[in-house]
Amino acid sequence: MSTDTPSLPRHVAIIMDGNGRWAEQRRQPRSFGHRAGQKAVRQAIEHCMRRGIGALTLFAFSSENWRRPETEVSALMTLFLKALDKEVDQLHANGVCLRFIGDLSRFDAPLRERMHAARERTAGNTALHVNVAVNYGGHWDIAQAARSLAEAAARGDLDPTGIDAEMLGAHVCLADLPAPDLFIRTGGEHRISNFLLWQLAYTELVFTDTLWPDFDADCLDAALDDFAGRQRRFGRTGSQVAESTAPQP
Repeated sequence: MSTDTPSLPRHVAIIMDGNGRWAEQRRQPRSFGHRAGQKAVRQAIEHCMRRGIGALTLFAFSSENWRRPETEVSALMTLFLKALDKEVDQLHANGVCLRFIGDLSRFDAPLRERMHAARERTAGNTALHVNVAVNYGGHWDIAQAARSLAEAAARGDLDPTGIDAEMLGAHVCLADLPAPDLFIRTGGEHRISNFLLWQLAYTELVFTDTLWPDFDADCLDAALDDFAGRQRRFGRTGSQVAESTAPQP
C-alpha cells in the first residue's frame, strides 16, 4: 500500500447512503437508485487506484437492512449477483483484491458461492484492497472477535487474563489492514450506523449531503482535500504533533 504521501489516507471507508432518495426524487423505484449507485462504486474504486490509496471499504448492506421491504431486499440480492458476475473480471484485470466482510451465512448459497469465488480469484492482487461489508454490523464484529477469544480460552490455548485491546483488535474484521484513516458518509446523515465501530476509533469523519449516485471523483477529491488539511493527534497535543513532523536539522 502507498505510504509516500502522509496527507493521503491509506484506507478509506464509505457508507454509501442516498440511493433510495435519489430514485424517489426521479419518481423511480428504490431499486433504480441502487443500480445507479453501482456507477458511483466503480468511480470510487477507479479514483482510489488513481490516487494511490491502498484500501477501500464500502458499506453495502448492514445487518439492520433486512428490516427493509422484502421487495427492496430481493432486488438488492439480485443486484449483488449481477454485479459480481459483471464486475469481477474487470476488477481482477486491474489488480483489485476483493473480499466481503460480515455474517455471510444468511445469504443464499449461490450468492455465497460467488462471493467466495470472487475472493479466491482476486486474493493475490495488491493494487487496491476493496472490502464490501454485507450483513455487517459493528456490534456483531466485536462480538465475533470476543467469541473467538473465548473459545480459545476454553480450549486452554490462551490465558483469559492476558486478553487486551490489541488481542481483541487482531480478531475483528480487516485486522490485516491499516485502520481507516478517512470515513465518508454520503446522503446527509451524521452518524456511523454501527459500521466498523472498533476500527473507526481514530478515523477522520467527513459527512456530505451528496446522495451516493451523485458522488463522483470530484466529491472524493474534496473529501481527500479535507482530510489532508486536518491534524491527526492520536491523543497528543498539537505542538507535539508539529514537533514530531518538523524537518530534522
